[in-house]
Parts: sequence; structure tokens; C-alpha cells
Amino acid sequence: MKYWLCITTEENWRVIKDKNIWGVPERHKSTIARVKPGDKLLIYLKQEREKKVLVPRIVAVYEAVSEVFRDSKKIFKTPAGMGNETFPLRIKLKPVRIFDEPVEFKPLIPKLKFVKNKKKWTGHLMGKAVREIPEEDYKLIVDSA
Repeated sequence: MKYWLCITTEENWRVIKDKNIWGVPERHKSTIARVKPGDKLLIYLKQEREKKVLVPRIVAVYEAVSEVFRDSKKIFKTPAGMGNETFPLRIKLKPVRIFDEPVEFKPLIPKLKFVKNKKKWTGHLMGKAVREIPEEDYKLIVDSA
């Protein structure tokens, strides 16, 4: 079993929660292909500035229940600068645990093994849609909820 951090927005988190689907752009094909049924996925919401600043946080744990499949139906909101991206590479999910309170990400950085550069930690997530993390990081995050 592998553990993954799925990086998304507040709007697309609602889609994940409503439809139990995770999708990524074509350019992440090689990474998403490594996600297998039974793997655990943490849903990470990146920092956004809407009416107020929403800090980076982890909101839920899901389990992958399908292999990757293609579906270009537009269900996800495309972030600015990504054209008409539909996130066609998708995985069916089942919720394991939706946190009552989101886990703030920044306080965890000093303890996370996958974040090698603690000062420039955003580089470990920038440009990624999904990132494998060690089991001990997964447990640290889940135990923080």
C-alpha cells in the first residue's frame, strides 16, 4: 500500500466529496498511474485567497477503489491559467475519514520526512497534483486530526 497527498482547491474538494472521484491533468499521467486500489489518499487543499486567506490544510483520507481511468466530462473547476483542463485521468475513491476540523499543514512541516527543505517547503508540492509520501508522514497527519 502506498500513501499519497492529493493537491486540490476548495472548489474541487467539494467535487471529490460529492462524487468520490479524484482527477488530474494529462501531464501527471506517470504519477497517477502508480496509484492502485487500496492506496490511501490524503486530500490537501492549497492556500487560497478568496474573501479571506485559507491556509494549506488536509481535510480527509480516502481509499482508491479503482485503477486510473479516462473521463473528460467537465466536473472539476479549472484553476486560472489552465485553459479548459478537465482532469481526465481519474480514480474512484471511497471516504475513509473526513476530518471534523482540517489539519493545518504548516505546523507539520518540521516533522514531515518528505519535506526535505523546511524553509522552501512549497517546492515539494508546486506543480504537482499528487505526490507519494512515506507511511510515517501519513500516520503523523492522520494522528493530528
